[in-house]
Amino acid sequence: MLKRILYICLGAASLTLAVSGCKTPELIQKDINNEVPESFANGSQDTTNTASKVIWQDYFTDPYLKALIDTALSNNQELNITLQEIQIAQNEIRVRKGEILPSVNIGAAAGMDKVGRYTSQGANDANTDIKPGKEMPDPLQDYMLGAYATWEVDIWHKLRNAKKSALTRYLASVEGKNFMVTNLISEIANSYFELLALDNELAIVQQNIEIQNNALEIVKYQKDAARVTELAVRRFQAQVLNTTSLQYGIQQEIIEVENRINFLVGRFPQHVDRNPNAFGELIPKTIQAGIPAQLLANRPDIRQAELELAASKIDIQVAKADFYPSLAITAGVGFNAFNPRYIFTSPESLIYSLAGELVAPLINRNAIKARYLTANAKQVQAIYNYEQTILNAYIEVANQLAKINNLEQTYDLKSQEVEALTQSVDISNELFNSARADYMEVLLTQRDALESKFELIETKMKQMNATVNIYQALGGGWK
Repeated sequence: MLKRILYICLGAASLTLAVSGCKTPELIQKDINNEVPESFANGSQDTTNTASKVIWQDYFTDPYLKALIDTALSNNQELNITLQEIQIAQNEIRVRKGEILPSVNIGAAAGMDKVGRYTSQGANDANTDIKPGKEMPDPLQDYMLGAYATWEVDIWHKLRNAKKSALTRYLASVEGKNFMVTNLISEIANSYFELLALDNELAIVQQNIEIQNNALEIVKYQKDAARVTELAVRRFQAQVLNTTSLQYGIQQEIIEVENRINFLVGRFPQHVDRNPNAFGELIPKTIQAGIPAQLLANRPDIRQAELELAASKIDIQVAKADFYPSLAITAGVGFNAFNPRYIFTSPESLIYSLAGELVAPLINRNAIKARYLTANAKQVQAIYNYEQTILNAYIEVANQLAKINNLEQTYDLKSQEVEALTQSVDISNELFNSARADYMEVLLTQRDALESKFELIETKMKQMNATVNIYQALGGGWK
């Protein structure tokens, strides 16, 4: 009676501990905020995002630029590394899928065992006949051939959730690759337009060197005619030397930009084919931004963050399942004999087993709790990352839309400035030749004209970069 009461108490205590072992810690809850303004800050009334519908081959028309992008999509090392990460994520799905199915192995073994005669097993073997009149061999050989299977029954969907999480992360890695493609294309396009701008700056410098050399010769003649002093000659000469030195700085910038492009396309330094004359004919493309809500569907980085968030939610369910009992089934079948001649003798040599195991965490669940809380922290982290990605996308578009509008106004004004200063150079030369203007006026006018031409080219380059960046910011370029 006392033993029975003791057994009942132990059973009740064990049941209580098992129930308490299934209790999970309280999680940190955070709501997801994916609300965006109804329109962009520039007040655009567009309702359709056209960037996501235009493939990059149609958006960029320069044949040299298209060839560079096409080469980069095949050879860029960073992009190829990302493609391998996608393959790794795909292999992870296969791993998780394999964990759901039973594991079956086949094995064979051979051995020999010699026991002492004066032991329990030795005494029994000496008095045991395998067959009437045939004693147990000594030493005893052992041969075995069989198949073994183990299977964890997915009661709480732990394994299926792990597979689902791996699949979601695979999809996220694909979106990550798409986002990298958009960045790669935009970086190549921006560098290419910068290269064309530098070519045009170099051409302007060389033209100014020729103009200034002609002016220097005229000043020398005037000095010989005692119309100007040696000071004027030296000032003009210094201006020529200053302008000449500019071309070497521009040439160095060209080399660096070329090598940046070569790095992006995955090749060693070489000349980048291009048509510098095409820069002046470039016209910034007009693109509709649509409404901010369309960014959620069009931007690869937002979709990637959303999928990572979904995977983190599933990971919590996987970690939670560790608090519950797990059921494992093991089975085996094969043949076992002391002599190879008898190994396939059935049913005498036939062996098999079948067992089930139910295990639940009882004491010291700190590791399980830590994994569970870590999964929760990663989910909250993924929420913040998702919200940050949305905010960053909206700000990028708003900035580029404002930049396009402001650069358009700037370019118009700079064009008028260049035209006015170009005419001023001719006027100052005529006035100087007729002794109605000082040589300093000529020098200052030439300097201002050169700077204004540089600024006009830089503004044009910024316009082209803005059209590239808005295309990327709206989610275009990866198709």
